[in-house]
Amino acid sequence: MLDYKSLLLALGVSAACLVVTLFGTWFSRRTDSFLLTLVVALALIVTGIFAYSSYTLQSGEMWVCMAYIFLVTGFSTTYAASVQFRTGRKPWMLTAVLSILCIAVGLPPLLADLDGVGLIVMNVAAAAFLVGTGWQYVAARREAPGPLCGMAILYALSGLSFVLCALVLITEKQWTLGQAPDNWAENLNLGVCIAGMTGIGALSLALHQWRMAAHHRHEAMTDALTGLMNRRALFEENGHRVLKPSTAVVVFDVDRFKSINDRFGHATGDLVLKLFAEDLRSGITPGQTVARLGGEEFTMILENVLPGRAEKVATDICRAFAARTIPVGDTILKCTVSAGIAVGSAGGEPFEAVLSRADNALFEAKRGGRDRVVVADYLRPVTVTETRTSA
Repeated sequence: MLDYKSLLLALGVSAACLVVTLFGTWFSRRTDSFLLTLVVALALIVTGIFAYSSYTLQSGEMWVCMAYIFLVTGFSTTYAASVQFRTGRKPWMLTAVLSILCIAVGLPPLLADLDGVGLIVMNVAAAAFLVGTGWQYVAARREAPGPLCGMAILYALSGLSFVLCALVLITEKQWTLGQAPDNWAENLNLGVCIAGMTGIGALSLALHQWRMAAHHRHEAMTDALTGLMNRRALFEENGHRVLKPSTAVVVFDVDRFKSINDRFGHATGDLVLKLFAEDLRSGITPGQTVARLGGEEFTMILENVLPGRAEKVATDICRAFAARTIPVGDTILKCTVSAGIAVGSAGGEPFEAVLSRADNALFEAKRGGRDRVVVADYLRPVTVTETRTSA
């Protein structure tokens, strides 16, 4: 059977291997900055483990103080990494504040030969940080429920094992030890931490792969120029839908876009598309769909609207874009947009069919002189300068 010192060494080696693994994982995709913070945290914990291992071999104030400082700093950094994962905020100020607070509370008893009290503080702090880390991952579980909930459970169990270590010292009133504590709770703590370290490492790698897959999927579904949903994403989300009369599809097209590219260059053309995408975003309520179909053509899906309301939304967007002034060198560029609208039928109509009718309405708007909105079926043109009131 392994003794306490062997278990402690195994934990240190396991943590050191995890540091190397996670650093390599972070290095492959440096956008996951929380992984680097976690690597720093584990490096501090590994240093603390080996300092504590030295304390078990030769009792001394220096070793226990070093172990305390590195361990509480490592655990506070672990918590800060979880906060960084959930919020995206840089963790270093939080790490510094928590570490300084823990050192200020626990270091004086260690220096005053009350090493038992100092170790109780360390165990309580470690438990609080680990349980807090688990809670942060639970709060962010929507991103990847499986790995995050698994990590939260392992962090919570590890934190509970530190609570048991503190309770044994308190119940036995071991305020002064003179050596590292050696009891059933300490052995259980090491076993739980070794298992937890392995599980957390595996789940961290799974989480990294999950995030990479989500990142690549987002890139595949997003128009790189405007940041809007692209055609592929539009049809993946809506291609199977059957639309009723309460759903409207609007197709927009920037008027004379080819001449803008030919006269001012493609950089100006790209700017025009980006600005129109901004107007589309600001012209709808949250939950509505906006996408770039390709080239200078965009589409919008409006839910729970009457045709008149959809017409007004499209007209307002066209009017807002026409009012823009776009500086291009010494020239002021003004652009217009045409739009076609179609709504679903009472018996239900496939999304692609409604989109096709909206595209036909757009063609009528272009043929009718551009800078206007046309609603499919009865094809009534509305110029963007017209003042309307709609339901």
